[in-house]
Amino acid sequence: MSGAGGREAAVRRVNEALQTYTLSGEGWRRSPGETLQCVLVDLLHWCDDTQRDFDAALRRARAQHAAAGGEATGDA
Repeated sequence: MSGAGGREAAVRRVNEALQTYTLSGEGWRRSPGETLQCVLVDLLHWCDDTQRDFDAALRRARAQHAAAGGEATGDA
């Protein structure tokens, strides 16, 4: 993914995925930050259950984000 078109497509995909969380019975009460936290917790559970290394995947994602011109490169 590179350029503005790739970034826009990525944002669209995430918006579509997050609709599952925001349109749920509880989701409409959450702030965007709380929704993100919920998604991350679910991803951590998924990684545990499927023996994936969340931290390693996050490091690779941060590096890819930085290489694509993203702003955040360190721990938030």
